[in-house]
This record gives sequence, C-alpha cells and structure tokens, in this order.
Amino acid sequence: MEGICGVVHSDQTNPGSREYERACKLMTSEVNAAIEGAIIGGADEIIVNDSHGSMRNIIIEDLHPKAKLITGSPKVLSMMAGINETFDAAFFIGYHAKFGSINAILDHTISGSVVRSISINGLSVGEVGINAGIAGYYNVPVVLVTGDSTVVEEAKSLLGNVMTVKVKEAFGRYSALCIHPSEARELIKSAAKSALENLSKFSPFKFKPPIKLNLTFMNSGMADLATMIPDVKRIDATTVEYVSDDYLKCFKVLRVMIYLASTLLR
Repeated sequence: MEGICGVVHSDQTNPGSREYERACKLMTSEVNAAIEGAIIGGADEIIVNDSHGSMRNIIIEDLHPKAKLITGSPKVLSMMAGINETFDAAFFIGYHAKFGSINAILDHTISGSVVRSISINGLSVGEVGINAGIAGYYNVPVVLVTGDSTVVEEAKSLLGNVMTVKVKEAFGRYSALCIHPSEARELIKSAAKSALENLSKFSPFKFKPPIKLNLTFMNSGMADLATMIPDVKRIDATTVEYVSDDYLKCFKVLRVMIYLASTLLR
C-alpha cells in the first residue's frame, strides 16, 4: 500500500486512521488497472493476494470481476500466498523500498518495528527481493513493479529486466510529488499489458543454494528469542543467521523469527 499513488503517511496505511479507507480505494483502483492490462495482454487467470498489514485492505466488491482475491492473514507464504509453478508472471503493485532507504515513502522491511535489515547470500534485500525469490523458486518471473521512485530503482537494480511504473517521486519518508491517480492507473494498465505481451524477455529471480539468511533486529531481545529456533545462529547482539539449501524453508524461518520477535512489542 505504501507505494500507491497519493499515499505518503501512516494515517493512510493503518486501519482506523482517518485516511485509511480512502487509501484502500486508491489501492484497489491500481490493482484493477493492473488486472485490466493483464487481461488485454492475454491473461486467462488472475489471482490477487492482498499483502499489506492485516492483508484485508482491497475492497472485494470493487475488485475487477475477472480476478480472485486472497485476503487475510497469517498465510504460509505471506505476500506470495497462492503462487505455484503454474503461473506465468507476478506483478508487485504498490511496493515500498527496504528499511534505511533515502527518499522512500514509509520505508521498512516486513515489520518496521522488528526488522532493521535482511540479507540473503550477502545481498541486502527488502520485500521486492525476498518475494521475487519466492516467485523464482517456482520459476515465475516478476515482470512488473510499481511504487515510488526509490523502490522502482531498487527493483531495477535487483531484478534487472523488469517493467516498472513510478507513480510518485519521493522527497523523504513522508512526502512525494505524485502524478494524478488516473494517470498512474493508465501507466500501470499499459505496463501490465506490455509485460505479458513480452514474457519471453523476463527471467525468474533466484538465490543459489546454500541460502544464507541474515536478519538484524531492532534490539538484542528479539535476537535472544530467535536463537530459540533450532539451527539459528547468533552473529552479534542483534543479528542472527540461518542456512539451508531450501529457499522456502529459509523464508518460513524468517517469518517465524519476525512473528516471535513481535511478541516483545505487546
């Protein structure tokens, strides 16, 4: 949601906040634009996976009728729930940059109160890289990423050949120069269509085994809890490491570590 055109503050992304419902409408409309473009581009099945916060943000009655919606949480594959080897492509709509990025709207990585940084095989990654790795596990390429200027550059740098749509130029964490939402929708629709019409130009993004996952928490107590998980190794006060030949196993351990650490915030 943080990468949706017009969204720049947590008042818009947190349920119950004064602008949240409006942001949900903006989010649903950008998703619909991607769906429309995908249909024109030849898609015969479209699964939308709501991936922000509680994962109950997309307004289902306003969603394009040709799409199906995965909503709610927790989900085993979280933001990538529903994916498997039968899919031809993945779109990342309304994405945000990883924690610590400069000029990035509401930058964070999975949990802003828990995660300081994540690296996989020595590569610093945010949600774009982590989720692209899941798609790649199933040999599915990420062909479109939309969001602010910083996440677009993050995606290009990481994924190489990927279609992107910049819906706003971030001036900081809470401000951006936004194009009109109708223009954003048209750009997303066009990019989605073009991406599916040129699928042969895209390749799945994969991490080579063994997969070495490093997670740095916001405080040492969170790392204390993570080391209770078998095979999780303490690196320093706030950083832990987990190694496996299976990317999905690494991802699941990552999610459990974050969920466990979040109990300290209650």
